Amino acid sequence: MGSLIGELEAREAAARARVEALEAEIVELTARLEGEREAWSRLRITRETVAEVIMELGEPGTTAPVAGGLEPEGVVEPGVRVVGAIMVPHWSEGLSVDVLPDVYRDIVEVVADAAKPVQAKQIVPRIGLPAVTAKIEGTRGKLKRLVERGWLVEGRPGQFTVAHPGRDVKSVNSRNDKGSSL
Repeated sequence: MGSLIGELEAREAAARARVEALEAEIVELTARLEGEREAWSRLRITRETVAEVIMELGEPGTTAPVAGGLEPEGVVEPGVRVVGAIMVPHWSEGLSVDVLPDVYRDIVEVVADAAKPVQAKQIVPRIGLPAVTAKIEGTRGKLKRLVERGWLVEGRPGQFTVAHPGRDVKSVNSRNDKGSSL
């Protein structure tokens, strides 16, 4: 009987070592992710600032440069300051989630995959963020923006569902979904 207990202890120690190694890897990847997010944020701000300067220096009738190669809706009048492009467009018939920035697309896909209305705190871990207050509040802000732009509906306070079910919201989040449902 002693050898069975010994074998179980050895397996437990090996599993614990694997868990500790994975946790260390997660810490390293989280630090790298935050660094890349910071670089991305600086680049986005730089692009928006350059667009603003171009518009201030531009001739009358100059169109504002925008992200993603999309053209602005019209001609910018002289003296109008353009800080940046709308990153989350208003939903319209025929518009797919592919036009949304990655994090917004992930949020819409998680909400679409859910069997019932979801809260920000349920979405955060499914989009690969740590379930800390700052990330939950940031995600809540993104959810509210998606509601304002017509992508989601907030039936009850804090409870979000897809505004247009079955409209080109494919589940790309299967990489984050380990078979659980919300």
